[in-house]
Amino acid sequence: MTSNILEEKQNDQKVAPPGPVTFEEFLAWCDEDTHAEWVDGEIIMMSPASDHHQDLSDFLITVMRLYNEAHQLGWIRSAPFIMRTSVHPSGREPDILFVTKERMHLIQPTFLDGPADLIVEIVSPESIGRDRGEKFVEYEAAGVREYWLIDPLRQQVEFYQLDDQGLYRATAIDTEGIYRSSVLAGFWLRVAWLWQNPLPPVLSVLRELGMI
Repeated sequence: MTSNILEEKQNDQKVAPPGPVTFEEFLAWCDEDTHAEWVDGEIIMMSPASDHHQDLSDFLITVMRLYNEAHQLGWIRSAPFIMRTSVHPSGREPDILFVTKERMHLIQPTFLDGPADLIVEIVSPESIGRDRGEKFVEYEAAGVREYWLIDPLRQQVEFYQLDDQGLYRATAIDTEGIYRSSVLAGFWLRVAWLWQNPLPPVLSVLRELGMI
């Protein structure tokens, strides 16, 4: 019985079409329940997110979305939403992406047609090489102005901002353990929040941010 169920589940999984595909073909093939990225004509299937990964993503997107709504700074989305860049070219699915109000013309019904201004990637054992390597290079070359790399397993976080030469420079956390975003204007993050178990209540975070 168990093997039959597993076999049915495997048969139900979406299989990527063989051979190179265009970005338009990728969008037509992909749907809301399929987590995949497109890189140089190849479809890359994504592993399911862990409960902790999703919990941290939900925490961040909730706090950042409410802050953004209060200050009307732009547009913010969490995965799954595809970001297309032409530098590589690629269609990536960041954990969180933010676009300033001035660049919202890039937003299409099913994808962002250009680089976001800020991207957050939450590292998992499966994605660590991709997030620190391929995506780092792609996001830098595409002009993503701010990149957060959060590794909950190691309780490490790295914040990068583009310099005048278009290169990522690590941005320091201040002596109080706070990181201040240059893109999401006025927003700051207490890094210790990310490692709390359970994560802090959103209302208490909003109160500390001076929003309530």
